[in-house]
Amino acid sequence: MLTLGKYSMGIGDRFGHEGPAQLAAFLKAKGAGIEVHPVWNKSNREHTLIGTEPGDTRAEADSAVRDTGWPGSYFVDADHINLSNVDRFIAASDFFTLDVADYIGEAPADEELAAFVRAQEKYVGPLVIPGIDAVIDVTPALLDSIGRTFLKAVKEAGTIYRHIAAQKGAGTFVTEVSMDESMEPQTPVQMFFILAMIAAEGIPAQTIAPKFTGRFNKGVDYVGDVAQFAREFEEDLAVIAFAIGEFGLPENLKLSVHSGSDKFSLYGPIHRAITRHNAGLHLKTAGTTWLEEVIGLAMAGGEGLAIAKDVYRAAYDRFAELSAPYATVIDIDHDKLPTPDTVEGWSGEMFADTLRHDRRNPRFNLHFRQLVHVAFKVAAEMGNRYTDALDTYREIISEQVTTNIYERHLKPVFVGV
Repeated sequence: MLTLGKYSMGIGDRFGHEGPAQLAAFLKAKGAGIEVHPVWNKSNREHTLIGTEPGDTRAEADSAVRDTGWPGSYFVDADHINLSNVDRFIAASDFFTLDVADYIGEAPADEELAAFVRAQEKYVGPLVIPGIDAVIDVTPALLDSIGRTFLKAVKEAGTIYRHIAAQKGAGTFVTEVSMDESMEPQTPVQMFFILAMIAAEGIPAQTIAPKFTGRFNKGVDYVGDVAQFAREFEEDLAVIAFAIGEFGLPENLKLSVHSGSDKFSLYGPIHRAITRHNAGLHLKTAGTTWLEEVIGLAMAGGEGLAIAKDVYRAAYDRFAELSAPYATVIDIDHDKLPTPDTVEGWSGEMFADTLRHDRRNPRFNLHFRQLVHVAFKVAAEMGNRYTDALDTYREIISEQVTTNIYERHLKPVFVGV
């Protein structure tokens, strides 16, 4: 079976220009003694908005590996796919994130629900999971409730998995099951029986992405109770370790944290937990590389700064349109956005300081950052003007990309600094 390493990180690259700069960060981590496997992830929505194809992401990844001499494994993720769009990704991808959150809460067939409850009856009574202090009281009513909530979603994941396997061959790709875009977080006992369903469906899941308490907004820090997240995260690690043996799931099954980019307040607790439990982790960094491109352009001055300002002006004017697809994962106060006319008078340093996620800098504006985050469609509409600038200002952009991935993500999460 194609195997995902213990530590991995999803790296979005909207315009496919930053592969070598991204891998430079992973090489630095390897030099520090930690091997983290890069996973290029790009969703169907992002391909559609930009006008690219999954094959473009594969070409970028392969080219970057050749150019940098990256010695480890790497993957291309069909990010947040479902049965309606997966065929577009099958040839180019070897990692599939099966997004079945929309099916959570849909009632399964009566006979399927009954079969699930019968199969799990052996757990009725006190359930002790090593690593979780509380003893869980499992009742038939609890099994029925969990089945009614999650069985339909996992059945859909099984259908998608088998569709991919029929075309690519079992064992030739990594499978992730994603439920992070649901309305409510999954509890440890729900996670345990979700994993039982995944095993029953024959899905060799190597990562699972649950929803945690709190908000995981795009490109900015976690909003919520850090101590509560830390408890949930550790309990999920315990559930996974126990479920692997109980249900015969892949031994490298690990947690995946979606929209994990810039969740700086969580990185310490995550690192301590995976170290303490000797557990793996997959972290998705969403579109922060695109933001580092804009920062680099602004710092370059001249045409680069003009492009950055034009992106912001259009984003401000098209706020509702650009924000709508990401409404559940952004939280922008329009009144706290500078006007485009104000931004027009900024230096490149002022623009970069406002956009870069450095909480020590008084200029940083998380509302400004989130709006630029969802404005990549504007840059795509610029066509060659934007992509040519990425080549013109390659050196300064690459420095921003590498520093962001290594210093702000790889080091605190995996290296532990």
